[in-house]
Amino acid sequence: MTTTDPLLAVAGLTVRFRLPDAVVHAVTDLHLDIRPGELVAVVGESGCGKSVLAHALLGLLPRNATVTGRALLRTDSAGSRTDSARLRGGDGAAQSAPVDLLACPPRQLARQVRGRVVGLVPQSPATSLTPVRTGRRLLEETLRAHGHTRADAPAAADRLAVDVGLDPADLDRYPHELSGGMAQRLATALALAPDPPLLLADEPTTGLDRPLVDHTLDLLRRRCDAGAAVLLITHDLAAAQRVADTVAVMYASRIVEHAPTEALFEAPGHPYSAALLDALPQRAFRPVPGHPPMLTDLPAGCAFAARCDRATPTCRVQPAFTGTRSGQVACHHPLERAELCAEVPA
Repeated sequence: MTTTDPLLAVAGLTVRFRLPDAVVHAVTDLHLDIRPGELVAVVGESGCGKSVLAHALLGLLPRNATVTGRALLRTDSAGSRTDSARLRGGDGAAQSAPVDLLACPPRQLARQVRGRVVGLVPQSPATSLTPVRTGRRLLEETLRAHGHTRADAPAAADRLAVDVGLDPADLDRYPHELSGGMAQRLATALALAPDPPLLLADEPTTGLDRPLVDHTLDLLRRRCDAGAAVLLITHDLAAAQRVADTVAVMYASRIVEHAPTEALFEAPGHPYSAALLDALPQRAFRPVPGHPPMLTDLPAGCAFAARCDRATPTCRVQPAFTGTRSGQVACHHPLERAELCAEVPA
């Protein structure tokens, strides 16, 4: 097995939430590979299913969720040898086989996956921090649970605080005494403490000013450069452009384009990707027309067709992914490079 093999291979991930009078199509037929040393950004408008993706991988969805598909995690790169053996349910002597996170029992996910081999920076840290423990106690307990001694945990906690841009003195506060940005940085430190090979960062820059946003993004980039893998879920296109190796654009529960970052920002293939980029202040600063469809009432074909000036009757059929010179796009009428160049003002 080479370093080019995915650390995590997601195939056909589909999530449905059953309500009394409707079904929410939160994620549909999602395919995504993440390799060691790679930072993959998933971008899109709010409510498209980005956060549901992260929570599905860790078994953190409510009881009314139905999850199908596969999410195969390579155990030969997933943490220590002991962790890998536990994930496989054996002594580790045999050739390791990938573990399907979507098929893992809740007990196994809680004890052997979350934190140990897959870390999560939550979107709402204030609701995930234990309110009766100080940040220092939370961080030191996490460090001790993952190999640090009682003697060296305080110094390690201080170093982690500095790494995430938090004053070590602020660790002695309780969560309710922290600002939203400080709570976000503490949550990031807690996710990094076990040094997991895969990190799911769900809007990790929420509540941060621009210098701290860049600080956090650069921290994630350094983790990838050291061999870890990061799935960055963000609505901040500038953040994705700054640090991501590849970008997956999500719309109405589906990934509609996946391409190397530079190629996507230079020449997006899907009309929705182009519209998102046009909304940036440094570009046309033009909002995406219309509104996303309700996830309880998605059309049979392309969900973006109602907002797209390239739509034809063909778009009533769901488009399949096709390869382009730069990546993959699910569109019956993808943009050509010549069209994009013609749209760029001189």
